[in-house]
Amino acid sequence: MTRPTTIRVVLADDERMVRTALRAILSAEPDLEVVGEAATGAEAVSVVRDLRPDVVLMDVRMPEVDGIRATEQILATLAAPPRVVVVTTFENDSYVYDALRAGACGFLLKRADADTLVQAVRLVARTDSLLFPSAVRALAAAHARAEPAPPTWMARLTGRESEVLRHLAAGLTNAEIARLMEVGPATVKTHVAAVLAKTGTRDRTQAVIAAYEAGFMNAR
Repeated sequence: MTRPTTIRVVLADDERMVRTALRAILSAEPDLEVVGEAATGAEAVSVVRDLRPDVVLMDVRMPEVDGIRATEQILATLAAPPRVVVVTTFENDSYVYDALRAGACGFLLKRADADTLVQAVRLVARTDSLLFPSAVRALAAAHARAEPAPPTWMARLTGRESEVLRHLAAGLTNAEIARLMEVGPATVKTHVAAVLAKTGTRDRTQAVIAAYEAGFMNAR
């Protein structure tokens, strides 16, 4: 039987005990490998550049450079950046929202159990699904800033693209969207790419954030 590809993870948190606990949980899984650690945001950027992991678990509040700036720098400077997941104490923290806007693909609570942590890492590394879509929607709805007027991208979306964006916000994978819309996965992939391009976003998490900020989710 073919062994699954190992997911390489970097841990970034200024508390050693948190990093130790995360390492113990992840290292117990045969398909997960913790390849590096960082205690500051600046160190996280350096470690990620050197080790090129698949996933980064990023504390949002760290000295020198916080998790938001570190996420921005990682995504802006690497051609094939890792998936960044914010690890936080409070899910309604404005820092978490800013990190998602900066490009983090989702967030985890520090009190999450081991199974939730492991499955979240696997999900972001191996699928196109939104991580904890209901939590992302709640955070976006709570922090979205009212726009004075709808952004121009809303008018540029086709009907199919608008439908796809709503499905993205619901946390559906491309395969699930394809079944609902009765089209092929390749067609959905094309629509998703168009949505990201028109909204000026990096991934589906950012697209969902942009949709809430623009009032798109309330429009019909």
